Amino acid sequence: MPSPGAPAPPRLPIEDSYLELLADTLESLDTPARGQFLQRYFRAITHLELRESQCVQLWDETLIRRREWSENVGRPVSLKTALMDVLTSAGLFRVPILIEYEELKKLQLNAVTDPLTGLYNRRLFSETFEKELNRAKRYGQPLGLVMLDLHRFKEVNDKYGHPRGDEVLVAAATTLRKALRTSDSAFRIGGDEFALLLPQTDAAQAVALSRRVETVFAESIKPFQLAVSVGMDHGVATFPQDGDQVEQLIHAADERLYHLKHGNHGTGPGGGGRAETSASPSSEPSSAAPPAGGKPRAIPFESRPAAEKMESAVVVEPAVLPPAAEKKMVTAAQRKIYTTPRKAERVSMSGTNAYAVLGESGVARARVLDLGFGGVALELESEQEVSESILAILHVPILPPVRVNLRPVWTQRLAQGVYRIGCAFVS
Repeated sequence: MPSPGAPAPPRLPIEDSYLELLADTLESLDTPARGQFLQRYFRAITHLELRESQCVQLWDETLIRRREWSENVGRPVSLKTALMDVLTSAGLFRVPILIEYEELKKLQLNAVTDPLTGLYNRRLFSETFEKELNRAKRYGQPLGLVMLDLHRFKEVNDKYGHPRGDEVLVAAATTLRKALRTSDSAFRIGGDEFALLLPQTDAAQAVALSRRVETVFAESIKPFQLAVSVGMDHGVATFPQDGDQVEQLIHAADERLYHLKHGNHGTGPGGGGRAETSASPSSEPSSAAPPAGGKPRAIPFESRPAAEKMESAVVVEPAVLPPAAEKKMVTAAQRKIYTTPRKAERVSMSGTNAYAVLGESGVARARVLDLGFGGVALELESEQEVSESILAILHVPILPPVRVNLRPVWTQRLAQGVYRIGCAFVS
């Protein structure tokens, strides 16, 4: 009995207490009874059929091993530790599991996850890229790769400190997670560098996703009120157009990221206005010189002289125009009411579940075909559902539901018997 005032011995874990009780009980049994009990016990923990004499021998070795180790380390060693060592040395535990399954899964997750952002890390990026590329080759499907990094991120760390820089990185990771389908994967592969793997995604879809990500990221960091204009740049590569090897696709995406970054931010130390440069492999250079066919290319709005901008300021947003062959002309008065300078490319909603709830009652629904700065294209079952003014709530990926007023500008009947309606946003 411990003396009064002496510290109480530490309480043993349940499994250690059980083994200690087992050892005390076995001491009082004769050899045959001890052998029968130990045979059942070892069958339960090793799933092996052992002889009674072998079980008694293993138990005796466990007691000897614990006594030797306790003397060597100068403190008590648990029976569980000695028993595991004896069983492993005897070859009975070929793959011993010493931790709980949930703890094992947690360790596996931590090994492939970035601790700050929660995104997968570079190690898993390399493994996943190989698997997805092999799958794309096997089934003849496209695979999109997007490389992203944050423009002027170092200035945020220098000016506001690393904690604020970490908040910007977390905001970027949150934006990427919201933008992806369940089949897509996002990775943090460096300090401010990220990568997306997009199975069954071609170049146009990957570029559209990248632009949406950039726009949503810019909105998400506005509450930080940073004096530094932080942006997100992207470079896109796709299999099989840009190569069939991991190294080729990464190189192509990095090259386009570099080109886009310097095209957008090469106007001075502060990184002035962004150019209308696309990371798509099919993008054309913004040159005013006519091509071989003699038809001049359109000059991006931001690149025109000021006088030309004033003359071109009233134009119909391309996102609400149907193909030229099917287009219904609008009057000059309508142009002045529902037009705005082009600020962004049309974003296709193909392959997404984007939709619009129409009217105050919210009974009618329409599929969102594409979306732009000035308007939206909808698909309806009947032209009768269209009025001169439409109240709608838009539900599109990575954005919260948006309540808008729409004015139909044109109508086109498709081959499937449904109607494509081009609508302009009305303030």
